[in-house]
Amino acid sequence: MRLDRITRSPRPTTVEGVFLPALERPLQAVTIHPMTRGEDLHGHVSLVTGAGQRLGRAFAEALARAGSDVAVHFGEEATGADGAVEVARSLGVRAQALQADLTDPQATRDLVRNACDAFGVVDILVNSAAIFEPVGVSDCSLEIWQAHMAVNLTAPFLLSQAFGRRRDGGAGSIVNILDWRALRPGSDHFAYTVSKAALAAMTLSLAQGLAPSIRVNGLALGAILPPPGLVGKTDAPIDRLPVGRWGEVEEACQALVFLLAGPQYITGQVLHVDGGRHLL
Repeated sequence: MRLDRITRSPRPTTVEGVFLPALERPLQAVTIHPMTRGEDLHGHVSLVTGAGQRLGRAFAEALARAGSDVAVHFGEEATGADGAVEVARSLGVRAQALQADLTDPQATRDLVRNACDAFGVVDILVNSAAIFEPVGVSDCSLEIWQAHMAVNLTAPFLLSQAFGRRRDGGAGSIVNILDWRALRPGSDHFAYTVSKAALAAMTLSLAQGLAPSIRVNGLALGAILPPPGLVGKTDAPIDRLPVGRWGEVEEACQALVFLLAGPQYITGQVLHVDGGRHLL
């Protein structure tokens, strides 16, 4: 049986002696968007930040494989972004590299406008760009702190705000790339961890503030790629993981596509793809 509309109960009811108050307001009819069909993102346009390198590039290319047109953001070096654009276009979708300094508030806001100007519309935002420095509390200068907050927290806020205004009631989806450290903070990577913890909290607030048209979720990753400067994967980060291995880039990409192309009824969730690291 198909339920086209759910309306408010006229009076409180009871089920097996349990008091159930009436809903405060009627629920709107739901039209299932084509985004719910498997991994099909055809007809969608995605803006992926930090898409010129590492996981950001992998995310951009994964969305292109799923059929989405892609705005590939990069900060300074265009080589990786150009490579992602080439891959995306070879898959038959539109793609364009867009430069923006995410420490500059106006440039950050303009990134959404420029992406919309290039593609006509953008209905998916993936906040992937991040600074990740192994600095503890004692060694964390104000400059390092502010740089992490600017890119890891303020930029996703400004981008999400601009994205919501551009959608103007239209359907859309935002995924913030988080880290298992966001829910299990430690003393290392101090500024990074605090910025990601704040981004996790903001994800939940955005899911409410941009509802009902825009869904907002988080993807908390674990040991997927070695940190910059570390050559090859070592056993050190995974000694105690329940799954006992490093994650694969493709697994992170599959999770992202699921959050975007999967059930529209998912919002305000943080999906951990970390081999169980957040449990320890």
